[in-house]
Amino acid sequence: MTERLKRQGFDAAAAAGAVADLLRDAVLDDARCAENYVAYHAGRGHGPVRIAAELRRRGLADELIAAALQSGPDWKALARKVCRAKFGAQPAASWAQRARQARFLQYRGFSSDHIRAATGADPDTGSTDL
Repeated sequence: MTERLKRQGFDAAAAAGAVADLLRDAVLDDARCAENYVAYHAGRGHGPVRIAAELRRRGLADELIAAALQSGPDWKALARKVCRAKFGAQPAASWAQRARQARFLQYRGFSSDHIRAATGADPDTGSTDL
């Protein structure tokens, strides 16, 4: 918040003082901010990798990010939902289609475990659904 205020032209000391007052009064809370960010972006279909990267870019501590992601939705179920919304309920008919789905989910910020769960390709169990 201090950096944002300084970018908007406020004096650095005044910005730091205002942020300190807000923190003291519990108006600003990084943990609550992280949880709200996760909930909002998960609702938009973004995965935990993408959300965590954005929160790190915004300067939040790794512990807060991990806690917020932990309190988030079931990421595998969300990946399946996002995949169905984009590609339909029918499973991929070919490896090329499955690769396309995997690239899309990776772009959205899902991990490889989430992608395998969503696309039905799990090399550990030998299940490929093709």
